[in-house]
Amino acid sequence: MSRLRVYAQNEPGRPLDTLLDHAMIAHALDEVGVRFERWEAAQPIEPGATQDEVIAAYASDIDRLKQEKGYRAVDVISLTADHPQKDALRQKFLSEHAHSEDEVRFFVAGQGQFTLHIGERVYDVLCEKGDLIGVPDGTRHWFDMGPNPHFVAIRLFTNTEGWVATFTGDDIAARFPRLQN
Repeated sequence: MSRLRVYAQNEPGRPLDTLLDHAMIAHALDEVGVRFERWEAAQPIEPGATQDEVIAAYASDIDRLKQEKGYRAVDVISLTADHPQKDALRQKFLSEHAHSEDEVRFFVAGQGQFTLHIGERVYDVLCEKGDLIGVPDGTRHWFDMGPNPHFVAIRLFTNTEGWVATFTGDDIAARFPRLQN
């Protein structure tokens, strides 16, 4: 089940609000400029699927997003708990960073936790199969796949180089709850 927890940036141990209703989560995130939608993840994709398999299965959704927002590059991140580089990949995404373009993810299997640092608030979003999240360019955030990752996400970019991050150097991500799976 998708979940949003909202924290004051200086109180990581106590959420100000917790939302479990998808429409309420979408509304709360929309108020801070974050796209959050429920899509049909109908194709049978499991973590470990190849990039080509995932892109072929969701070609029509990918094409629609490309036309809608001008995305020029797409890739797939697919991880399971037995991936030999899971710990290094988890660490890479756990530090607060931002991008010069929107970060869009459509989860077609499993789950992952996006945590957004917007103003004086921290928005902790648990994304599940069928969730599409669009984090606006320049938004400080981090991503946690948990110690035992199990997810497949399609990533879309306007930059043909793909995922390019600017790390903030702030240790805020270490103070907030991590995904435990």
